[in-house]
Amino acid sequence: MKKATFLLSKDPSTTHGGDLTLSRLLVDLARESAEVDLLCLSYEPSSTTDGLRRVQKPDVSLARIAARSLRDNMSLVHTRFNVDAYAEALDEIDSDIFIADHSYMAEPYLRSRHHGSDAKLLVNTVISESLVWTATRGIVGKLDAPRIRRDELRVALAAHAVGTYDEEEAQDYRQNGVESVHWLDVTLPPNTKIDVASTGRRLVFLGDRTWPPNQEAFKILIDWWPSIAEGIPGAELLVVGKRSPEKLKVDLPQGMVDVGFADDLIATLGSCRALIAPVITGGGVRVKILDSVSRGLPLVGTTPAVGSLAPVFQLPTFDAKDDFVARCREFLLDASTAAAEGERLYELNAHRWNSGAPQSTVQNWLNA
Repeated sequence: MKKATFLLSKDPSTTHGGDLTLSRLLVDLARESAEVDLLCLSYEPSSTTDGLRRVQKPDVSLARIAARSLRDNMSLVHTRFNVDAYAEALDEIDSDIFIADHSYMAEPYLRSRHHGSDAKLLVNTVISESLVWTATRGIVGKLDAPRIRRDELRVALAAHAVGTYDEEEAQDYRQNGVESVHWLDVTLPPNTKIDVASTGRRLVFLGDRTWPPNQEAFKILIDWWPSIAEGIPGAELLVVGKRSPEKLKVDLPQGMVDVGFADDLIATLGSCRALIAPVITGGGVRVKILDSVSRGLPLVGTTPAVGSLAPVFQLPTFDAKDDFVARCREFLLDASTAAAEGERLYELNAHRWNSGAPQSTVQNWLNA
């Protein structure tokens, strides 16, 4: 059996989040055909336990990273994760395939003894850091985004095969000369189904609002919710997720409740009739949509929110305010319509998983 080693920027034993949810899924699916080990950066001391090798993540020194970035002509984020101790750990590992989770995690591989050997380098882009830095790092991010984009393309061209969670991103890489690009249209296994028919007139918006696109969607909902709830007794919108440090100067409209962190997220989702996502800036990991579909929770989303999942789940999108509002009101007013949509999504997701579609897409990528 061939050996595959995943190169991770986070410790999966101590860290959670959307990107790691899908990373864990990829690891599990890879184990169907390969012996899998993990090499991660961690805030824990360097150690090895049960196939997980940790390299202690160095403290961030902005001055040192900036100096190295200028010296090596490399973007700040790729410089940040081009860790000497990580490259040294790679040199001590024998593997048939090395899988970089995020483009920047390929940098230590590219200066390890494996570069140019028979060992294959696969890159899972996860999400373009040029998008992340443009949205979250202010003027520095906007200035460095072109260099990040350049580094991501350089890494992709050096890889044996590239995987992305977004079909448009895959097409973009192909147009830029990357020959082996795979759209990783992975979906989650079926989960405990929500009884949508028994829910009250409650919708939910789920997202970490320290991520600016989610905060932007939150502000949109403040404006749109009165139109959604107008004339519907008991209509409620729960806003779940880490709050942005930005202070809003407006009061939330009636029926809109900012829950923040939910102690029992599954129970919270189980009390809601649909997940809504008026996201304007999208791309990359859409785990909350995959999770809601796996539970049979209907979705009202914009095109950027749904992305490449639209054809997978035959999801309509609602980009205009009037269309978005109308769909939300339809679900609030008619539990049977929401329940039918939830059932459709649940069965479609279950059939896709049971037929082996997510498994095949990962195996095809590994065997590229």
